[in-house]
Amino acid sequence: MINPSSPVIPTTSENGWQELLSNAISDPQTLLQMLELDEEVSAEVQQACSTFALKVPLPFLNKIEKGNLEDPLLRQILPLSEENLAVQGYSDDPLVEQPASPCDGLIHKYKGRVLLILTGACAVNCRYCFRRHFPYQENRLGPSQWQAILDYLSADKSIHEVIFSGGDPLATSDKRLQKMISDLEAIPHLKRLRIHSRLPIVIPQRITADLCNILQQSRFDKVLVLHSNHANEIDQPLAIGIQQLKESGVMVLNQAVLLRGVNDSVSAQKALSETLLRAGILPYYLFTLDPVTGAAHFNVPDSEALALFAELQAELPGYLLP
Repeated sequence: MINPSSPVIPTTSENGWQELLSNAISDPQTLLQMLELDEEVSAEVQQACSTFALKVPLPFLNKIEKGNLEDPLLRQILPLSEENLAVQGYSDDPLVEQPASPCDGLIHKYKGRVLLILTGACAVNCRYCFRRHFPYQENRLGPSQWQAILDYLSADKSIHEVIFSGGDPLATSDKRLQKMISDLEAIPHLKRLRIHSRLPIVIPQRITADLCNILQQSRFDKVLVLHSNHANEIDQPLAIGIQQLKESGVMVLNQAVLLRGVNDSVSAQKALSETLLRAGILPYYLFTLDPVTGAAHFNVPDSEALALFAELQAELPGYLLP
């Protein structure tokens, strides 16, 4: 049982999360040794890393069962040879985002809201990531690009919501976040700020006192959409941070991806929803896999996904159904 009122580790250190981020494991051999995995898979892992690097921080690594290649958290971050297979229907830009980018770092696909690519950095390289081939170098937000975004937003009064994305927007510093939020607040017709992040799931220490204060002081309606796929990812340190965010006026939701071998069962999905609720997080979305090059081995066919969801409807109350 998660009890957010009983702290286990500090969650307000301003430098701890950055140290954990910079010390994330990127060497396949180190990963295999730390998890006591069979060295026979080393060549396969090395090969898959050539197209999409390995990256996993220690707090997430510590949740993985040693010696178990089928661990649901390991499967999300372990490079495999299947990633190098060419599969029909899978592309480098599965959401067709690049044509919807009127200026660098901004994607405008839907009425009333825009998505900003704050950074290309992530705390963890999920092997199914739909932006694993995204041209981040072409969308870096320097001063001129940021001003162009502010001008675009100011000129379109139909836009009411700004979504911070990436990469992972919480991989940027609290100081930079504060400056960006302040600039956006100066545009009167903007009402809501939504942040999509996996970072608190893999490094709970990212929920700092400064971050909570920045969000609490903002005039925006604030929503944090986390990305957790399995109940084993949710722990007490995260629950402590979520409580701090909620006390700062932030609504906290979760989105998950349905992944073969990770969470493609009723029991896994039920456990995820119930564990999220105990941590103060409401299930929001369960996505089927975006068909990105290198991730076809995670796919669950729509027919199976619909059948699984129908079973979930019989098991869970409506507010726990993503």
